[in-house]
Amino acid sequence: MTSNKHIENKPVHPQTRIGHVHLKVSDLDRAIAFYSGILGFGIVQRYGPQAAFLAAGSYHHHIGLNTWESLGATPPPKGHTGLYHTAFLYPSRAELADALHRLIAADWPLTGAADHGVSQAIYLDDPDGNGVELYWDRAENEWPRDKDGTLTMNNTPFDLDALLAEFPR
Repeated sequence: MTSNKHIENKPVHPQTRIGHVHLKVSDLDRAIAFYSGILGFGIVQRYGPQAAFLAAGSYHHHIGLNTWESLGATPPPKGHTGLYHTAFLYPSRAELADALHRLIAADWPLTGAADHGVSQAIYLDDPDGNGVELYWDRAENEWPRDKDGTLTMNNTPFDLDALLAEFPR
């Protein structure tokens, strides 16, 4: 085996992105109703009653859902390792407002909302208890920085009523 010294010091390419998330769900139709019916992701392909792939636009898939090992299962108990949340980046504040309108129309409960300085985010759980973050990024030149230029993210309240008032349906 060769040394990892060179690899340890080499950062990943800055254009590397998370391409998709694949979730184990207990009920495929219920998960599709949430991710497609409420959030609006399109169904790209479905493999019978066991799996489906969903996307925004024409991408092959942003979300994979399956019941291969989890049909009828319960969420993992609190205090255990696992996925904290999946984050979906919206292209604008207006599109985030649209997502909030969809959640309100579906009477879907939120678990939180925050302004992080670099972004504004809405938090909720999917039907299987997986955390979901819906957010938009401010322009990088608007990100909060200290006098040395170091990023100073924060966690302040996000006024959802103001978001809704700015973008009425």
